[in-house]
Amino acid sequence: MDNLFFWASKLIWLFISPGSWVLLSVIAAWLAFAVGWHRLGRRLVSSAALLVLVIGFLPVGEWLIAPLENRYTANPTLPERVDGIIVLSGAIDPYRSSLWQQTELGSAAERLLSFMDLAKRYPEARLVFSGGNGSMLDQAYSAAFEARNLFSRLTDLDQRVEYERQSRNTFENVTHSQAMIDPRRTENWVVITSAFHMPRTMGIFCGQNWAVIPYPVDHYAEKGNLLRIDFDFTNNLQILSIAVREWVGLLAYRVTGKTLGSCPASN
Repeated sequence: MDNLFFWASKLIWLFISPGSWVLLSVIAAWLAFAVGWHRLGRRLVSSAALLVLVIGFLPVGEWLIAPLENRYTANPTLPERVDGIIVLSGAIDPYRSSLWQQTELGSAAERLLSFMDLAKRYPEARLVFSGGNGSMLDQAYSAAFEARNLFSRLTDLDQRVEYERQSRNTFENVTHSQAMIDPRRTENWVVITSAFHMPRTMGIFCGQNWAVIPYPVDHYAEKGNLLRIDFDFTNNLQILSIAVREWVGLLAYRVTGKTLGSCPASN
């Protein structure tokens, strides 16, 4: 079932992503004109143009992503004793890293920076990097492998970090890490991931009866400046895609019982 869920989630996203909305509208309009359905073609062109204008001028993605990012407090106060720190993969592109033989980081690099920062603040804590590869086709490339290369070059943390290498999605991040670590109920564990991704992550931890402390990073919404108009189609489309994907992921995880919807928030 996990393999079916993994493949279904990847394939369905190809058709429901905001970028696909625009592309499919244009293709549909072209087909309508090609077969002589000019009225339908004009309507489809108008719909595509309106979609581009709305996405380009309004931060719709930030309106959707802000509730996710605000659910857990940024820079939370941590206890004096932290027994372990987990960082979820997503900051490293394992395929491109392998191609270029250097670590290729994406927009979620704050995950690794915060991980290294907390590791120095809590020198006695166990450190876990969780992540294999979420690609449908390039499973030979591992985020954990590239993370180990990065830590060994830039820090002295490599000897402390434990690497969970098999997970392909967030649910497997949590369950595989839990099986590897076997945490005690009395231990204080901190989990680091992007702020928009933290509600789904915490729901999974709660569903597995593993109490952790959320440490959200990598924010997208402009806090206090969501009611604005400016044209930035590329950036707005990217954020909208992230937001829609996360809300769809939350719904899918909830429906399939992979996450606990009643996990308490810090706000």
